[in-house]
Amino acid sequence: MAGPLGGHCVYTNGIFLTEFARSASHNGRAAQVRAKHDADATHPLGKIAPMSPFDLHTHSTISDGTLTPTRLVQRALARGLDVLALTDHDDTGGIDEARREAEGTPLRVLPGVEISVTWESRTLHIVGLNVDPGNDTLAAGLAAIREGRDVRARRIGESFAKAGIHGAFEGAKRYVTSERLVSRTHFARFLIERGHARSMQDAFKRYMRAGRPGHVEHAWAALGDAVSWIHAAGGQAVIAHPARYGLTATRMRRLLGEYRDLRGDAIEVISPSHTLAEAEDSARCARVFGLLASTGSDFHDPDESPLDLGALPPLPMGVAPVWSRW
Repeated sequence: MAGPLGGHCVYTNGIFLTEFARSASHNGRAAQVRAKHDADATHPLGKIAPMSPFDLHTHSTISDGTLTPTRLVQRALARGLDVLALTDHDDTGGIDEARREAEGTPLRVLPGVEISVTWESRTLHIVGLNVDPGNDTLAAGLAAIREGRDVRARRIGESFAKAGIHGAFEGAKRYVTSERLVSRTHFARFLIERGHARSMQDAFKRYMRAGRPGHVEHAWAALGDAVSWIHAAGGQAVIAHPARYGLTATRMRRLLGEYRDLRGDAIEVISPSHTLAEAEDSARCARVFGLLASTGSDFHDPDESPLDLGALPPLPMGVAPVWSRW
């Protein structure tokens, strides 16, 4: 029964649920928009994508997305979403703008953030949902991370220069939409511009993995710190796209055990970074470790992102959705 993740979380009773079912009813407005926009869309998880009313992982120009918070909200409204979480990397600066744009509309903007974490020498991402962006503890932690991002970006530029790709830091900066943050996504856009990569996925595969020029070691926040900052701000902590990290089954169980003991709340089950089998395995992990399940497109750009806002299959059966605690 082990999938590509190595069967990280195996039910002791051997039950393995694979049938996908909706965890929340989708209203008629979302269904109509889905029919208009996604009638022929094939989902990367191997299914025809229904239209989810929840998208709990998105980015704007405040980090490495290409739509302003205003335009992101407008797109979410056009696609019939009920709930949009704005989860920019290490920054909550776009939340007020997004909320203002959504005032008087059917869309609820959920304040969020995606925090960079180092765990056992691996970089992980922890999404915070329903956070108070004005919380001093969260704000101080995010400010410290952003300072480290600039240092890392300069080191990445030096690494590319040693590999014969010159001007990478300056090239990445041309794509930066917020001076508070330079990310690997900006470097990837530079690589595509210069013809070193065909797409975002190709750039990350060829240049951003361990041992490649775009990957430099950097110490981010500790896992416990990220979870505590999110909780101090009144939010829920979610491990983003767990299948992306390439952890062995043993390390994944160790991560989830530590995360549970830190009172982490949820893991992302539905993500464009997951195959169908990986989504199923993530759902098993949620059940075994008593965690809630989240869903998100990780949307950055209408052309770059593999999924549009809300183009998500429902959560697998037997998991408790993160919104069940709202």
